[in-house]
Amino acid sequence: MQTPNLFLEQQWPKAIIAGVDEAGRGSLAGPVVAAAVIIQQDHLITGINDSKKLSRATRESLYNQIIHHYSWAVGIVSAAEIDQTNILIATKKACILAVANLSILADIVLIDGNMKFTDARYRSIINGDNLSLSIAAASIIAKVTRDHLMFELDQQFPQYLWHRNVGYGTKQHINAIKQYGLSSYHRKSFKLKSGI
Repeated sequence: MQTPNLFLEQQWPKAIIAGVDEAGRGSLAGPVVAAAVIIQQDHLITGINDSKKLSRATRESLYNQIIHHYSWAVGIVSAAEIDQTNILIATKKACILAVANLSILADIVLIDGNMKFTDARYRSIINGDNLSLSIAAASIIAKVTRDHLMFELDQQFPQYLWHRNVGYGTKQHINAIKQYGLSSYHRKSFKLKSGI
């Protein structure tokens, strides 16, 4: 089974490399969140992997280690802005914001997926969260950051069960939307796609 490593990062041995990934792209509610992480290659944290392959407890543990040992930043684009533009533009903006918010200027940016960027530093890596340790670390930061935001919003809107579904289109979430209508944090532009 493929596990992330530093093979891609080591293609640029003298460069400062940031890995970037996003969370929440397919959600019906809440923001899209991107994270950028610059790994210290002389201090590798054990267990970093694509966030989707990790339990919540493992993600939280790794998140706490990453934020204490590596340079990192996030970029957040709201549901309202997603509706004003579209999810692709919003996701790209979140990624660019995350890189811009780093305290260290990255020479190379490895980003999960196949999005195209005008910045020459960016390299889109398909399946990057399974290949690059930097991208996998970013996937953890993005996922945990977004989950925490959705848990906070759940306090205001408990009827949508965001503490369980973090805004994704589960049967219970869609049923709650049908019963209570859309909140201010729902993506109105996703309405038709989800069959609501």
